[in-house]
Amino acid sequence: MLSPWFLCRNEDLKEMLESNKESLKLEAMKRIVGLIAKGKNASELFPAVVKNVASKNIEDPNQLIRASALRVLSSIRVPIIVPIMMLAIKEAATDLSPYVRKTAAHAIQKLFSLDPDQKEHLIEVIEKLLKDKSTLVAGSVVMAFEEVCPDRIDLIHKNYRKLCNLLVDVEEWGQVVIIHMLTRYARTQFVSPWREDAVFDENSEKAFYDSEEERRVDQSKPYIMDPDHRLLLRNTKPLLQSRNTAVVMAVSQLYWHLSPKHELSIITKSLVRLLRSHREVQYIVLQNIATMSIQRKGMFEPFMKSFYVRSTDATHIKTLKLEILTNLANEANISTILREFQTYVKSQDKAFAAATIQAIGCCATNISEVTDTCLNGLVLLLSNRDETVVAESVVVIKKLLQTQPSQHSDIIKHMAKLFDNITVRDGVIHINLTLDVFGEHCLFRWPRPSPMRRTLSNFRSSTLLDRTRFIRQLIVPNEKSGALSKYARRILMAPKPAPVLQSAFKDRDRFQLGTLSHTLNSQASGYLELSDWPAVAPDQSVRNVEVVEPQKNGNAVKVESRSESESGSESSSSESSSESRSELDSDSDSGTDQKKNTKPKPVQSKPVIKSTNTVPFFVNCMCSLLHLCVFLACQFDAVSWPVRVSLQASSPVFVPETSHELLHRMTGKGLSAQYRFTRQPCIYGNSMVSLQLTLSNRTDQALENIHISEKSSTGQNIHRFNAIERLEPQASVTVSMGVDFNDSTQTANFQLCTKEDEFSVSIQPAVGELLLPITMSEADFTKEQGKLVGMNESSATITITPENVSSQSVNRKVVSVANLGVIPSGQENIYRFAGKTVSSGSLVLVSVALKDPDAMITINTEKTVMGSMLLRQVKTALTNSGP
Repeated sequence: MLSPWFLCRNEDLKEMLESNKESLKLEAMKRIVGLIAKGKNASELFPAVVKNVASKNIEDPNQLIRASALRVLSSIRVPIIVPIMMLAIKEAATDLSPYVRKTAAHAIQKLFSLDPDQKEHLIEVIEKLLKDKSTLVAGSVVMAFEEVCPDRIDLIHKNYRKLCNLLVDVEEWGQVVIIHMLTRYARTQFVSPWREDAVFDENSEKAFYDSEEERRVDQSKPYIMDPDHRLLLRNTKPLLQSRNTAVVMAVSQLYWHLSPKHELSIITKSLVRLLRSHREVQYIVLQNIATMSIQRKGMFEPFMKSFYVRSTDATHIKTLKLEILTNLANEANISTILREFQTYVKSQDKAFAAATIQAIGCCATNISEVTDTCLNGLVLLLSNRDETVVAESVVVIKKLLQTQPSQHSDIIKHMAKLFDNITVRDGVIHINLTLDVFGEHCLFRWPRPSPMRRTLSNFRSSTLLDRTRFIRQLIVPNEKSGALSKYARRILMAPKPAPVLQSAFKDRDRFQLGTLSHTLNSQASGYLELSDWPAVAPDQSVRNVEVVEPQKNGNAVKVESRSESESGSESSSSESSSESRSELDSDSDSGTDQKKNTKPKPVQSKPVIKSTNTVPFFVNCMCSLLHLCVFLACQFDAVSWPVRVSLQASSPVFVPETSHELLHRMTGKGLSAQYRFTRQPCIYGNSMVSLQLTLSNRTDQALENIHISEKSSTGQNIHRFNAIERLEPQASVTVSMGVDFNDSTQTANFQLCTKEDEFSVSIQPAVGELLLPITMSEADFTKEQGKLVGMNESSATITITPENVSSQSVNRKVVSVANLGVIPSGQENIYRFAGKTVSSGSLVLVSVALKDPDAMITINTEKTVMGSMLLRQVKTALTNSGP
């Protein structure tokens, strides 16, 4: 029982914690620590402490502090702080740092498990985060979507193409999550490609070699693959080369469930490659291959030797390989497989040897041409010294004999002669059953005593004795026998159907491959079933996005992946704030200045956690002394609020003259196209990369109406050049165009058309071509570099070649790789370069410090994926000799 004095003191501390003065809050925190140290109960103050700590750290200028504060807050499993947690998640979802937004997506799942009633509010946050263009956020928000509202497919429509394009740049864990979600989505939005009348678009590898007659026949068929369906298959195909086995397995299951049957062979080599990994990985991969091999034997038949059993394999791996070999058996390779099985029967692993005998029986059942051969081989095994092998052979022979009982009397007689030599219970029982069932097909009588009597004399188990007593009452009439004994012959001697020997994986395809349910062959908790293909494809226009056409005044051009009902004011959420304002990942320094100097718009008002009387708090939970000490230390963390330097673009230092082939003259039927990056600001939009195209007519006839088709399969914003009405033979023309790559090296796919033909072409930029050079002083460079540290910094040490030691050589090598500006340096042997990304304007800083004979390369940028890719290219340039 708390004294009135102590209750009054708690009220005073609450008032101090809710004060606007930092000094009073700190004093209250100190007193609370003192109370806990004395063993006093301060649980009533817990909500007020959490509110102060959360609001303070969530507004910290350092992105790591903000993210850590949200992570700690969402890990407190106390229902009373749900309102604070919800406000913190909404605030973090619009944070300038993608790392904080990623943490907000993780917190959504925790809050939903704590309070499912918040589902509708959390769906609003998920809908906003799904529009985020950052690859760091994509995987986390899709995972939140799968946990909270997996049935809300409508949230994916507008973001489908964006997720497909971002997939290659997302971290591996996110790739797995997104691929599984898109697999479910595709099964609800596209019609089945497995129909016999299917026609596949120009992206199919076969289309180029088809004759004109075949194309005319194909065009008469009713089914054509949806371009969005093809987009998903095309963008996941490169991930089959991933080093992560989960990613490869996810792509394989996607192709298995979504791709046309003639394209399934794409995944074969990748799956076989995974068999060189650890046995845990082998087990999962082999299970999936076993399921696939039942329906598609031709996929893995060329790699049959990869499934041969090794002596070092574990028993469960051996059994799975045996299962696959059995599934792959056909008339052409059965002799090879049976020779392999003969070796396996001699294995010291008794369980594996028994499984091999079962496999031989399956082959005999499935391939009638070798049934007699397998039976004769199994009969020879009856003389084996290993009782387990003999017993298993008897079991399999008995099952095979049931298929053709009258044709194998010699085998039945041979089994009868071996009866006295078999001591394994299963073998004896099955010989008994075989003799009793098939004895009538033989021409001699069994010697006395009968096999059943000898069986009872050898095995005195309670089960056999109980069965014997039951059968005796049934077949031996006496005074106590009922009417059932009249039908004993009909009951016991009724013809029994032949057993079916089939694979244990035959029905496992009802579960999605790669899931826990498929591994266990039982529906696990949380399993989401794949829906059947729709008979009629839903409206594909739901996936269309609003494209803002470029303006003549040079305003930024963006492709907004948002729903049509969304108001324009909401576009300043995670998309525009993260991209147009440089996503300031290192908010440790720059985010605060914007908060101080920028007045919030009325339409963008956000819930402020500083509010002191938002929700009444009542909780009976003890706050640990350790947590309070950590929180108290955070209160004393002094931070500075520096001003962000302006990023002024400058002229390129180096413009490469190298051109890349866009369309070969053979593929283009005489029309060839090459492109090069001009490294100049694009006149069509501030977020576009400027390109120059050279179109050449290599035929002896004029080409008319050369243009870029308006339909683009990738969803990137492309400024098309004006149509060329006529291009004379052997003539060339140069045109310019712009592409918004969204700060990604993802390929831009489009169609280059003439009056008569249409050709699919693609442009994949190097990461260095996604930058624009900027100018700044050495002091500003050092200042900005200090902000972009931690996860925003990538570095490597290399051994530089002697010819690359001079300043001219280093500058030439770096600017040839990336479109960067050279920053004057007052330090000898330290070279600095600066640029910004074209689409979002994010700062990219490169420094090279020479320390003979090594060089330290450092890349600082909030675009971590671009930073790592640029680091590899700079390393390659400085370590290679020559110009």
